Amino acid sequence: MLASIRKRRERSWQLLLAAGLLPLMLCLVFTYFAAQQLEKRQQIGTAQAVLSQAERISDLAWGMVDYLQTYDHLACDSVSSEIQRVGSTAAYFRSVGLTAGNTVLCSSAYGLNPGTVSVMIRDPKALPLPPQMNKSISGSSGVPGRPAVIFFRQKPSGEGAFAMVDGQYLIDFMHALGQPRDYQVSLQFDHGYIIKTGRAQRDQHWLFSTPVYHISSTRYPIDISVATPVSEALSTWRQVFLTFLPMAAILSLVLMALASNWLRRKMSYQDEIRRGIRNHEFSVNYQPVYDAERSRCAGAEALLRWQRPDGEWVRPDMFIAAAEAEGMIIPLTQHLLELIAEDVDHWPVPPNFHLGINVAAEHLQHPCFVEDIRRFAARLAHKPLVIILELTERSLISEGEEVAAKLATLRREGIEIAIDDFGTGNCSLSYLQTFQLDYLKIDRGFINAIECLEGETPVLDAIINLSHKLNLQILGEGVETPLQYQYLKNHGVAFIQGFLYARPMSNEALIHWLLQENRPLPGIVTP
Repeated sequence: MLASIRKRRERSWQLLLAAGLLPLMLCLVFTYFAAQQLEKRQQIGTAQAVLSQAERISDLAWGMVDYLQTYDHLACDSVSSEIQRVGSTAAYFRSVGLTAGNTVLCSSAYGLNPGTVSVMIRDPKALPLPPQMNKSISGSSGVPGRPAVIFFRQKPSGEGAFAMVDGQYLIDFMHALGQPRDYQVSLQFDHGYIIKTGRAQRDQHWLFSTPVYHISSTRYPIDISVATPVSEALSTWRQVFLTFLPMAAILSLVLMALASNWLRRKMSYQDEIRRGIRNHEFSVNYQPVYDAERSRCAGAEALLRWQRPDGEWVRPDMFIAAAEAEGMIIPLTQHLLELIAEDVDHWPVPPNFHLGINVAAEHLQHPCFVEDIRRFAARLAHKPLVIILELTERSLISEGEEVAAKLATLRREGIEIAIDDFGTGNCSLSYLQTFQLDYLKIDRGFINAIECLEGETPVLDAIINLSHKLNLQILGEGVETPLQYQYLKNHGVAFIQGFLYARPMSNEALIHWLLQENRPLPGIVTP
């Protein structure tokens, strides 16, 4: 018993711990995914801003190329001053100029000095030059250490124009967006040189990897990528977690309080039932049963009652359900049998007096059940009683064949079997097929459907007819009016139980009640 109590307490502490940790663990998981989504949204915002700026500069660059190509049929001497002007006044451009094939005729950077496009972009493999080129390069011949983007277009005749965007403008823009979150932002035009800002990410972490977001332009050959360092991902998670932590802590305390309250009630019922048995707080009430054929008392049903030391009565449906749920129904039933045996010693009972006792499914399926009933029957052997075990449907009898064998054994020893509250559970019909029975008790819900003697109650009538065909004695529960009694008697119901005949009463009241034989039914004329 002490080991069992220790195990229950350990499980209680484990449940409390689980209730407290569950919201915190859910908070960790939720904020982990929320931080990833937040980080991704921030990456998307950064990438889209860089892409928008790159597309805007591309629009300006191609606009400059189109403008320069309006001068491609003129000599450089006549347009060099205009080229110098637009090259120096237009934003973003390192140089602009006119070309003929690979030859740079004139440009804003070199004036009328000759040169070649392939040398200017430092890419001899660019030859032969395509009709149009839009590519990021590591540097130009004039500024080799700083990236740039070349925009070049030529006509079939070989006349062309170019605009070279200084990569520093893009680098500064990407740095301004990525530096606050330590992003590495990469920009690439047409698979050319990758223009980067931010440090290379080499962080390693068991939970986080380095997330990279990629986006491409639908208008130009531009690819953007934004990489987040693991340290930044952890920082974002920490911020989101600390935001939701107070809520998770409050929920944790609430769940722990609810779990503690539930455990206290659960352990309280276990302990209180055990203490109630030890302190003799339980007693038995008995509700007489009327024999309609013989017009006399046929027996009584035993009903367990519980009165706490403070005088408060505990509702039977509450403490019986608690006993069934918490493994106390067998000790409680064994205590009930002891109380009944003590009471019956003082009863003035006639021969074949019926004594109904409710038994639960858990007790029926327990190895001690048959011996408990035999021991009880032996204690009452000096009284002319018929013990009737009433099977309740609060819980399912899963071991049907084994229970049927136990009941058959007890029937051979003179114990009779009844189904209580027939029709209210899920197992009534299967009980009729599985077990050898003697009585069927019709639930009060069907009795209440009786409205007149000539009327019909299809379900009640079907139950009565079924009982007759199975040769079962019938008892109607909850009979409260002469009309209900008369209807049941007319339909062959031999026994009734209810307030019309008698209410549940204490053992002392029953003894006094039994001494007054042939008690008539109120409102009923007996022959």
